[in-house]
Amino acid sequence: MIRVGLVGYGPAGRIFHTPLLRAVPAMALTSISTSKADEVAALDPAIRCVATAAEIFADPAIDLVVIATPSATHAPLAAEALRAGKHVVVDKPFALTLAEAQDLAALAAQCGKQLAVFHNRRFDSDFRSIRAAIEEGVVGRVTHFESHFDRFRPEIRDRWREDGSPGSGLWLDLGPHLVDQALALFGRPDAVSADFAALRDGAVSDDWAHVVLRYPQMRVVLHASLTVPGAEAGGSPRFIVHGTSGTLIKRLLDPQEAQLVAGLRPGDSGWGVDPDPLEIYDGQGGMTTRPALLGCQERFYAQVAAAIRSGGPLPTPVEDALAVQAVIETAQRSASEGRCLPLP
Repeated sequence: MIRVGLVGYGPAGRIFHTPLLRAVPAMALTSISTSKADEVAALDPAIRCVATAAEIFADPAIDLVVIATPSATHAPLAAEALRAGKHVVVDKPFALTLAEAQDLAALAAQCGKQLAVFHNRRFDSDFRSIRAAIEEGVVGRVTHFESHFDRFRPEIRDRWREDGSPGSGLWLDLGPHLVDQALALFGRPDAVSADFAALRDGAVSDDWAHVVLRYPQMRVVLHASLTVPGAEAGGSPRFIVHGTSGTLIKRLLDPQEAQLVAGLRPGDSGWGVDPDPLEIYDGQGGMTTRPALLGCQERFYAQVAAAIRSGGPLPTPVEDALAVQAVIETAQRSASEGRCLPLP
């Protein structure tokens, strides 16, 4: 049994990490670092609630540490856990800078420990459906790939993600998912251009991001916004893919986040079922549909468990996480400088 300590029990730790961890038979969530002792006790009285991350790092019984804290703390906490001899999963973003991410990768190699970034959206129904169709050659060679992660949050909320502090803003929140999915499909781009904005009244961090990844015969558009009424109902399609022989459209976002919020868990009836089909348009204007593949975010931790036990591949190898971080940082520089920049 792989014994897990979770650092942080905010929305990320409570809604995503805890139920997905507990769905994997090879893992046992034994400790949570949080001030919310009552919530931990209500979840499972057998789980130990501790006040600090240091207590989890010092516990010799813990094999894997999951970092689910504010973004600015990811790199220092992950480094501390690695030095304590733990395997580590760190929520996205990997770090605030590429240099920090590279230092973490080197430290993990030095310590001989597994290090993965929580890119759970590789296991979303929408992305899995699009990926399968592209790999089958349904639309020929892809020339335009467009990925939207839009929401409607017109009011500024009192939380660190929106307060303008280091690590806040929509690009560091949703951008890593968009970038990771694009790079999983197409690899590293040649160059990046980006535009970020704070469009809501009183916004002090970016709530709108538009990024273009440049490939030799393709453009990838990544867009995230908190200002899209009807986003959850398909106000903007989740994916639009044009190719040399057709088009793919996936209109709605994977349902797993909403299911987790509603209390559904992996293994429950309906878990991961996406009723929104993939639309396929051929070169003659005809349209067919195919059912969306199941969402299965719990596979992230199942693959982490297999990597720890047998040295198999991680669901998100460190090299992939570093490539994502390079794009994230290049986009930030591009938006700041107002020009297209090559990827380092």
